[in-house]
Amino acid sequence: MGGAGLLVSFRAATDNERYFEIAKNLDIFATLFKEVNTYYVDEVPPAKLVKTGIDAMLKSLDPYTNYIPEDDIEDFRTMTTGQYGGIGAVVQKRNNKTVVQAAYEGYPAQKAGLLPGDEILTINGVNVEKKSNADISKLLKGQANSQVKLMVTRYGQDAPVEINITRDKIQVDNVPYYGMLTPEIGYFQLSGFTVDAGKEVRMAVAKLKEQGAKKLVFDIRDNPGGLLNEAVNISNLFVDKGKDIVSTKGKVSDWNKTYKALDAPLDTQIPMVVITSNRSASASEIVSGVLQDYDRAVLVGERTFGKGLVQATRPLSYNSQLKVTTAKYYIPSGRCIQEIDYSHRADDGTLGKVPDSLRTAFKTVAGRTVYDGGGVAPDVEVVDREIADITRVLLQKSYLFDYATRYRAEHATIPPARQFKLTDTDYQKFVDYLKGKDISYSTDAEKALADLTKKVKDEKHYEDVKTELEAMRRKVTTNKANDLMRFKPEIRELLEQEIVSRYYFQKGGIEASFDDDPNILMAMTVLNDAPRYSALLKPGTVEAKTRPEAKRSTAGGRQ
Repeated sequence: MGGAGLLVSFRAATDNERYFEIAKNLDIFATLFKEVNTYYVDEVPPAKLVKTGIDAMLKSLDPYTNYIPEDDIEDFRTMTTGQYGGIGAVVQKRNNKTVVQAAYEGYPAQKAGLLPGDEILTINGVNVEKKSNADISKLLKGQANSQVKLMVTRYGQDAPVEINITRDKIQVDNVPYYGMLTPEIGYFQLSGFTVDAGKEVRMAVAKLKEQGAKKLVFDIRDNPGGLLNEAVNISNLFVDKGKDIVSTKGKVSDWNKTYKALDAPLDTQIPMVVITSNRSASASEIVSGVLQDYDRAVLVGERTFGKGLVQATRPLSYNSQLKVTTAKYYIPSGRCIQEIDYSHRADDGTLGKVPDSLRTAFKTVAGRTVYDGGGVAPDVEVVDREIADITRVLLQKSYLFDYATRYRAEHATIPPARQFKLTDTDYQKFVDYLKGKDISYSTDAEKALADLTKKVKDEKHYEDVKTELEAMRRKVTTNKANDLMRFKPEIRELLEQEIVSRYYFQKGGIEASFDDDPNILMAMTVLNDAPRYSALLKPGTVEAKTRPEAKRSTAGGRQ
């Protein structure tokens, strides 16, 4: 009894000390701010200064705890609902020009005739030359049924074109594409977890089965996550009612919760491959982790990002909000896939990842070994190909994009997306188009040679090796000059996708990638090999033992 009394007294004292510390430091902040506001040499905008302080304070916690002022609430709402009032186009500044990157099929911009590659001069009479991306976004967005007038310049036309667009409610699809890879294999992409993502996946899978799908490829690459309940809904489509999906555990024990599959599933038997990337995060990792923990699907691709943190929004005064990390989530095997430890920083402020030696083994329902502390590892690893330096330059300088704009203006039609191919003659025309354009870059070999040359000059040995260095430089330069032909397959594939998207929009660009996407090709290979598919989902088999995590080191950090 006495012990219990001491415990209560000690707890009360600790809470009082904490509240005193909070009050003391808030008082210091308020008095400091008043002094700065009164005496600082230049005028200080109060809202900007306070927001800078809040942002810096929250940044010391983790990247996901953020202050959302009233002005940004609408953008935050768009992120969670996928809805906004606008024209349905992606517009970006490039070299002080405002260029339309994409116009979504079926939305106002595309219906009104706005084309990728169009350069916007004015929006409702406002010159946009010196406007930022954020400014332009605000000018284009607005209430549904309101009008916006654009003046644009277009490749192949001398005079500017006026385009009048009636804004509408824009709903960004969580499932931007579904279709058949083969007569038996259906494919769908999931790009977000906004409201109704579960309904969209249910509809896509049902439609694919109507079209004859007996196996599924579920592409969740680069999906940054979103609403937790939608991750639960999507997982529920493929696992039995009543199964645990995800648990959240945080400081406020009353908020701890286990989310279960509450509905009858859509299909618990259809063979399925989930494709993941190292940018698949949060809700994406719940879905892929749940399907792995229940041995419901084979995962193909890369280890996921490793974000096992849950955020909630809390209302603040003056219509602002706080998005705050409240818990970690745990998938059915019991593992948390959070990789970076934000609670322990080095003296210099840097963060560490969970080392392999501290990662814990867990079991899937079938008994396969999986690990916590660093994303969800695939069952079949497919390392994303590094693009060549020349390809990176062509993308960064928008030469592929600009050539596709020219191609669209000169060709009224092309074959269907999956049949379109550029001939060698077509590719040569692209090479000719690049003549006179800046495609300079430094290869790793050139950088190494430059470093070596500097070192031998510093050590006064340059004259001894000058001839050899010059010969190496010539050889490297010659190789570089041939890069447009050497990396022709890679460049041509990306150019084909860009051109196809001008005629068949986002869905066409996706279809144009099917024949050359190593992850999709691997997914199809696994699904077409029933014994291998089955063996990958069972413990102790040769296939299961070759999983990336089965080969992990026993100590040290991730490589």
